[in-house]
Amino acid sequence: MAKSSSQDFASKRHFHWTNKVSSEDEEQPPPPTPTPPPFNSSSPNASHQEKKETDKVPAEEPTTSTTTTKKKLQAVAISKWRSVLTALRKNQQHHLPHGLGPRVVGTLFGNRRGHVHFALQRDSTSQPAFLVELATPITGLVKEMASGLVRIALECDKEEKKPGPVRLLEEPIWRTFCNGKKCGFATRRECGPKDWKVLKAVEPISMGAGVLPGLVDEEGGESDGEIMYMRAKFERVVGSRDSEAFYMMNPDSNGAPELSIYLLRV
Repeated sequence: MAKSSSQDFASKRHFHWTNKVSSEDEEQPPPPTPTPPPFNSSSPNASHQEKKETDKVPAEEPTTSTTTTKKKLQAVAISKWRSVLTALRKNQQHHLPHGLGPRVVGTLFGNRRGHVHFALQRDSTSQPAFLVELATPITGLVKEMASGLVRIALECDKEEKKPGPVRLLEEPIWRTFCNGKKCGFATRRECGPKDWKVLKAVEPISMGAGVLPGLVDEEGGESDGEIMYMRAKFERVVGSRDSEAFYMMNPDSNGAPELSIYLLRV
């Protein structure tokens, strides 16, 4: 009896120990997941990582700013080029005649009772680059040319007080000499409607002289009478920025020009 009771007690103890173990296994919480160590700025790895991050941020800013600066500079350069091209186009539209070459078209014309007008054109269809009205009557010039060679010299003063360099063909006032004789003054003028009508009337003529009938104004007014003209090709010789010469090219004159015009700034 005692033996059986001891066996029951042992079995009970074994049963309770097993149950206790199993209950302990069930009640034991799962192992905690490992968490990263807290950030410590004093650790060498953290300081090294922070240094890398701080180094990366400024490296991106200069790239962005440099790209923006380049774009701005390109935009400014493009706008400047556009403004320059626009100015050049306007300059060409208003000052195309100034581009004279070694061969130009020269026309002397004037009313029978008027003064001599002298125009220089790059070609027969372009606006005159140089147009002056001389004090010499057209009839007096015709007499001079009938007697022999004619040399016309136009002189102007060189003024150092001018704000900028002035082209020789843009000088407004000229002293006039014809074969060494003083003949008053010549005045530079813009090409007006009457002047342009004369030049358009003689446009098909490459060389020659003659008389045009009186030109009627657009408003229907009376004409100033017949207009005498002489037109020919001139050879242009540039001595310096203060001197130019124009020699009329006439194949029938044995190489000697019948008319020479000199522009001098003294």
